Amino acid sequence: MARRNRDDDLLLEEDELTAAFLGDDDMVPNNQTNQNQPQSNVPTNDEWDEDENVPGQLAVDVYETREKLFVKARTAGVNKNELDVSISDNQLTIKGTLSAGVEEGVENYFLQECYWGEFSRTIALPVPVKEDEIEAILKDGVLTISFGKVKQDTIKKIQVL
Repeated sequence: MARRNRDDDLLLEEDELTAAFLGDDDMVPNNQTNQNQPQSNVPTNDEWDEDENVPGQLAVDVYETREKLFVKARTAGVNKNELDVSISDNQLTIKGTLSAGVEEGVENYFLQECYWGEFSRTIALPVPVKEDEIEAILKDGVLTISFGKVKQDTIKKIQVL
């Protein structure tokens, strides 16, 4: 509902302002479902296939300085010999395996939140890099990859004829 301020200008209340940006279909209360929206494809606990071999996704931070581009990833528990880092067409790929070891005599897990197994991540690098100036360091469970950036030409003014 709109209300007026002292200058008689219309002001939108919070719900109306949100609806103006999101559209009416997005304003469904949390306890109702919108029949027009596709249902979530996230499986329930009963639908997970434990035998499925899907690699885990590696979380990364990507940032730059004036001269370099950096990619950092938490890889705690991964031996550097278990890491495969490659670059092709300005895309970085990091693959590896987190091994928990074999627990002898385990009859039942009460809680198992840690991901163990293969992981992979491919990232399209946001700026061109010098493929001959790449350094990868694994220290204290953090993989840091640094790239020399290709210097972009300054903006060139084009005369219109």
